[in-house]
Amino acid sequence: MIAMATECLVVLFALLLCVIMAIIRVIKGPTAPDRAVGLDTINTIVIVSMVIFGAAFNEVIYIDVAIVYALLSYISTLFIAKYLEGGKF
Repeated sequence: MIAMATECLVVLFALLLCVIMAIIRVIKGPTAPDRAVGLDTINTIVIVSMVIFGAAFNEVIYIDVAIVYALLSYISTLFIAKYLEGGKF
């Protein structure tokens, strides 16, 4: 169990580096769609991180929260895309 938790923490650290790169894209993104894609990427990485953390420490609550967060992330991405397209809600 300890070895698995250590390996998962290494993976979470690698995902943290990916989040940092996505944050740079959100800040530097030349267009609004680039920023939206960067934000969606960050949301996806956070969801994966929650699932890995839950699997590493045998906590089901993290996976449940990840599912709810994925649903909210999907809905918010749809609203952002609709707003960028110029459509009405």
